[in-house]
Amino acid sequence: MPISNITVFMPSVLTLIGIPGLESVQCWIGIPFCAMYITAMVGNSLLLYIIKSERSLHEPMYIFLGMLGATDIALGSSIMPKMLGIFWFHMSEIYFDSCLLQMWFIYTFQCIESGILLAMALDRYVVICYPLRHATVFTRQLLTQIGAVVILRAAILIALCLVLIKCRLQFYHTTVISHSYCEHMAIVKAAAGNVRVNKMFGLFAAFSVAGFDLIFIALSYIQIFLTVFCLPQKEARFKAFNTCIAHICVFLQLYLLAFFSFFTHRFGSHIPPYIHILFSSIYLLFPPFLNPLVYSIKNKQIRIHMIRIISP
Repeated sequence: MPISNITVFMPSVLTLIGIPGLESVQCWIGIPFCAMYITAMVGNSLLLYIIKSERSLHEPMYIFLGMLGATDIALGSSIMPKMLGIFWFHMSEIYFDSCLLQMWFIYTFQCIESGILLAMALDRYVVICYPLRHATVFTRQLLTQIGAVVILRAAILIALCLVLIKCRLQFYHTTVISHSYCEHMAIVKAAAGNVRVNKMFGLFAAFSVAGFDLIFIALSYIQIFLTVFCLPQKEARFKAFNTCIAHICVFLQLYLLAFFSFFTHRFGSHIPPYIHILFSSIYLLFPPFLNPLVYSIKNKQIRIHMIRIISP
């Protein structure tokens, strides 16, 4: 594909315009976003403090929950400071390499969160289907290995996406990015030349992580439900099912938002761009905001310790 004369070679600075079409009200949009971000930071920090300080919570389920909380803090902090800078202070410029770094942080932490949810589903599967084996299966060594695999899988896959951008896409039609953060497809679409390889690898990375995790999470919960419904006592069924409610809520809200954002971005050409960008921004912030609320409400031990801290 020929490169036109108006293209820019390896721009050093990009301009993020925020939410196109809603520039005049972005300052107001930033208020609920900021409130959600603060709530997410406080809620997840309390979760981490409770899990670390209470020895009774040093179990696989709560260790995974602590990992999820730390990931949510990192994910929210990767996007919100710059986004609020755009909304409130018109700080729209970002260095190209800084933009790639933000992209790496955002997608890496998203992939890590997906991997942790898979680990939590497998933990509930073993607890309910093979309760006598749980202590021997989920050892500290296995937890460390799971954490390492989840982090390395995400870091390497996303790093390859960025390497492809850096090495293949050297000419750009524009340095203005119609988005509120450094989103992969927004950068790729701004490039001149053949971007098919970048698009294909982006899809491969997304489906190799989310698709793999989603399949095994679904299989785990199907087996859990089959086991629970076979329990003879109604009270035992309710107790077993109740231990999974919080995980199911977190799992559903993450993947439903993810697939809605993914499909509307690629196939919803009739939907206004500000809807795409608004929902993709909410998709990144909503899980860190909602997760601590769900677990503090549905998990009795977390709820008790949370109440003690808030109302001493």
